[in-house]
Amino acid sequence: MAAARALPITATLLTGTVALYITLVAFGNITDFGTNQQFVQHVLAMDTTFKDDDLMWRAIESEGLQDAAYIAIIAWETIAALVLILGTYQWLRHDHLRARRTSTIGLLMLMLLFGAGFLAIGGEWFAMWQSEDWNGLDAAMRVFLLSAAVLLVIHLPMERAGAAASNGGRP
Repeated sequence: MAAARALPITATLLTGTVALYITLVAFGNITDFGTNQQFVQHVLAMDTTFKDDDLMWRAIESEGLQDAAYIAIIAWETIAALVLILGTYQWLRHDHLRARRTSTIGLLMLMLLFGAGFLAIGGEWFAMWQSEDWNGLDAAMRVFLLSAAVLLVIHLPMERAGAAASNGGRP
């Protein structure tokens, strides 16, 4: 019976951990808007890259577009945080089917933001990897891999407590 509860408890704690993390990230970006705004501006402007003429046409130098991108990132983070908070709540209420679905959506949102957004678009399209000062690839990879690991855990097969009890505790 304890084994049947271990995976949902693990899923709850891991989903809650990621929810807490991205909530704090979004909160920090909202309350200290300027710090990461500079990061987004430098990455999009490509002003700390090697300034290769073959790549610099990709740069976005418009502060309005840079700010719009940053606000979109914050909005995405905030929505992902809310979705993961809801997923954590559903895990706590033992609504495992809904919790799994909700958590999946939140985790995929983070994987899209940090994988497609930061690793692919920021890292490769805007050559963020070339910057010594404004390179967020390591941080993005950590969030991407954390989200992927939690996604894998929440999709492991779960025993139903009733089914395990009716089979003498065997799955």
